[in-house]
Amino acid sequence: MSQDGVAILGVFVADLAFRAAKLPAIGETVKGSGFAVGPGGKGSNQAVAASRAGGRVSFISRIGSDTFGELALKTWKAEGITPRVIQSATDPTGAAFIYVHETRGDNAIIVVPGAGGGLSPADIDAAADAIRASRVFVTQLEQPADAAHRALVLAREAGCITVFNPAPALPFDEAMFALCDYVVPNESEAEELTGIAVADLDAARRAGDALLKKGAGTALITLGERGALFHASDRSVHVPPFDAGKVVETTGAGDAFVGGFAAALASGAEPLEAARFGSAAAGISVTRPGTAPAMPQRAEIEALLAGSQRS
Repeated sequence: MSQDGVAILGVFVADLAFRAAKLPAIGETVKGSGFAVGPGGKGSNQAVAASRAGGRVSFISRIGSDTFGELALKTWKAEGITPRVIQSATDPTGAAFIYVHETRGDNAIIVVPGAGGGLSPADIDAAADAIRASRVFVTQLEQPADAAHRALVLAREAGCITVFNPAPALPFDEAMFALCDYVVPNESEAEELTGIAVADLDAARRAGDALLKKGAGTALITLGERGALFHASDRSVHVPPFDAGKVVETTGAGDAFVGGFAAALASGAEPLEAARFGSAAAGISVTRPGTAPAMPQRAEIEALLAGSQRS
């Protein structure tokens, strides 16, 4: 029986972020204006977001026994996240190259999952108690899809609320949709999954219908600066974006949304209310550089939500 809290399956990578005016072409060298190394990986970022948003979080993963692995363990300890991780003696911890446009804040990413790419269904079975003890389970696709599939099966058997963020947009068994209470793609991932270009809200609703037909309980499509669409069989609601200040970097916005949404669901929030909470978390995250370091605290999210209700 599910208890409370959030269990997240995913990958940790060290983010190596480079700020510059443009990406270099092949054979070209470009002078950058900034560089930083920090904790990243979609699953780990979502775990930080959920923990800062008030969730009791367990994180299931695989890392290397190296400097980046030490960064992972240090990050989770500082954030109050319970790690359920295997440390490989041979595979390195993952890393990501992140190009960030120095004025607009948009980004391009190359991610190598490293040890996390070796997560197996057997590893998931070994951490099954962490899933069963949680109210909400979250996964993405930076680790192998068969591991995500096994975890969704265990979560559904345990009565967890299941959240699937199909990112990056890689092939997977579509039987996974039927295991998901919420499928949370962004615009490009929704197009990859449905063949429908999400150019406006009407197109997002058509993509949402296609995801429901595939078996998803609810489609929650994030739309960047346009907010998100909460699309279920009984209602389709546009969740507006939150303006928390000047946009600095958008890299972690999707993870802030998913982590905030999961934490709110785990606290007992109504699903649409939880989506608004996730949208507010994302709105704050883009005003700060970095990924995990940009995730807001619960009090900040609640203050932004309260301010929007007064205005």
